[in-house]
Amino acid sequence: MNRYPIYFVLTPQFLLLDYAGPAEAFRIAAGLGAPFDLHTVSPTPTLTSSLGLDISNLAPLPKSIPANAMVVLCGVVKSAEHYQLAEAQTVVDWLKAIQSPDLRIACICSAAQLAARAGLLDGRRCTTHHSLIERLRQQAPLARVEDDRIFIEDGPVFSSAGITAGIDLALFLIEKLAGAPMAQEVARHMVIYMRRNGQDAQLSPWLAHRSHLHPNIHRVQDAISRAPEKHWRVADLAAIALMSERNLSRLFRQHAGVGMVEYQQSLRIAHAKNLLENPRHSIEKVAELAGFSSVRDFRRVWAKFEKNLPRQATRQGNSAG
Repeated sequence: MNRYPIYFVLTPQFLLLDYAGPAEAFRIAAGLGAPFDLHTVSPTPTLTSSLGLDISNLAPLPKSIPANAMVVLCGVVKSAEHYQLAEAQTVVDWLKAIQSPDLRIACICSAAQLAARAGLLDGRRCTTHHSLIERLRQQAPLARVEDDRIFIEDGPVFSSAGITAGIDLALFLIEKLAGAPMAQEVARHMVIYMRRNGQDAQLSPWLAHRSHLHPNIHRVQDAISRAPEKHWRVADLAAIALMSERNLSRLFRQHAGVGMVEYQQSLRIAHAKNLLENPRHSIEKVAELAGFSSVRDFRRVWAKFEKNLPRQATRQGNSAG
């Protein structure tokens, strides 16, 4: 069995979860028998993380990378500032020196900017944290930077969105290199309730429209979220909100920025996407379980939120992650 050296590359003010999340996933996999050899390297032997914790005795950047290796670039806070430091430029120069057609590079969050500066993203699909998409497009004009993606695979180059998306990418890479059962076992060990694939949006519909501060509207959203498939009557939701139906409709749109029907529809589609991951579920069954009155109704609402047909979206999601 091939062994896979994994090199986690850190620079000043690295995001602790960008490093610890994926590193723990690979460590657990190795402990379960996966063929991974973990290394943490840096241009300097001591670094301070985003949380102010110092990490020392770091190995230097290796002069060469062995076959089957993967380089994992971990992101930083305030990347516009910290990627101007000499240590970041050292990593960019190192990446240029070691790159080869088959070298695997994984970029977590803002670290895609380092790969961009090294020319590793040219001609490839990639992504990063949603707040950094435009900056990455400027730094990698020859790349196809996609927004609203958890992670993207293009040949030997992998890139992910912010922070926790690094764990999603790590599980995908574990599956790719060590098999799906190993990735599933790692996810169970890490108590990860739901694995996200590369087609999933960065901003979950379960969290959308929740940035307001109105407690009564939050109670209504909580109720809908717990049972998106339920045929909620406005009267029932108004009772939860302790207000009249008319007042609820007005305040819901005012504070959530969307109507109640559209809000529930978005959650039903998110629920349906999870149901579609089960190949034993027919479209008819998914429509029923997600609360739609018919497959026709399901497809009509699906088209409001998704570009691809339901089964097409599932197949692409599986191929991506």
